[in-house]
Amino acid sequence: MRAFNRFHRRLGVDRDDADVRSTVYIAIGAGVLLALVKSLAAGMTDSASMLAEAVHSWVGTLTDGFLVAAYLAARRPPDETHVLGYGRESYVWSLFGSVAMFTVGAEVGIWRGIRQLGAADMDTEYLIGYVVLAGSFVWQAWSFAQAVSFVRKRAAELDHGLFAHVFRTSDAQLRTVVTGDFIALVGIVVAAAGMALHQFTGNVAWDAAGSFIVGLLMGAAGLFLINTNRRFLAGATLTPGQRATAIQALYALPEVKRVTYLYAEFIGPQRIVVAARVELRGELSQADLARTLRRLEQTIMEHKHIGRVTLSLAAPEEPDAH
Repeated sequence: MRAFNRFHRRLGVDRDDADVRSTVYIAIGAGVLLALVKSLAAGMTDSASMLAEAVHSWVGTLTDGFLVAAYLAARRPPDETHVLGYGRESYVWSLFGSVAMFTVGAEVGIWRGIRQLGAADMDTEYLIGYVVLAGSFVWQAWSFAQAVSFVRKRAAELDHGLFAHVFRTSDAQLRTVVTGDFIALVGIVVAAAGMALHQFTGNVAWDAAGSFIVGLLMGAAGLFLINTNRRFLAGATLTPGQRATAIQALYALPEVKRVTYLYAEFIGPQRIVVAARVELRGELSQADLARTLRRLEQTIMEHKHIGRVTLSLAAPEEPDAH
């Protein structure tokens, strides 16, 4: 989840492939370096909590790779075989990262914690572990601050609260980064506390508990992200509030007299497909009706969140949509 801006801002459609590649290499390289340092510290301290944090970093780096694949998939333009674009593919790659977080991270953290409970107490020098965790905390806190700043701007655009946007956004990568960075910060604090309590009391159960809690945190976060990606892959629709806003936007078009049907489904990060039935103002010929509908479709598709729209004529007896 490192270097949030590199993944979320710079992997846009306005970047050339060379810039994207260099950005990806730097971000993933930094993640691998941090995971290696934590792994070395885990080997030197023989701390279960430190090992859980190292595994967490390796899983985070793997997830970063999936997120890059998700963004590269989502930015591909529509073609003849995928007229709605490739946005939904981003949920598949995000799902892979969520599964990795749940299975690998939770399993290793919990398993190592249980195993450590049966280990004999030993005098362990944790100084190197504290130094590594402190450096990791500073780096992770910077990354999390960047993520929160970006989310706050996105939330303001849609008139959402910060946390509401994280839970409701169709941008699975955004949610994964924020969730992963938050869990990483909490995990570092838990790991440091487990190591410190072990060192202070001489009871290895504290170190084991730290590893166990880190594993539980990763498992819970993984399950949350798995369920969210599943929902968008299955075809998530607009919330009642979003639907009401969409209907009002159609009524704001001068040519539209009534809206009798509206269906909108997310087809990728911040992208929806819309189908609606409308009654037009005035007495128009069949040809003029067709031209007006096509012109309205083009107007609506100028909105950055609309991937495709299809309008059809409503029958006079159809009730208004709500």
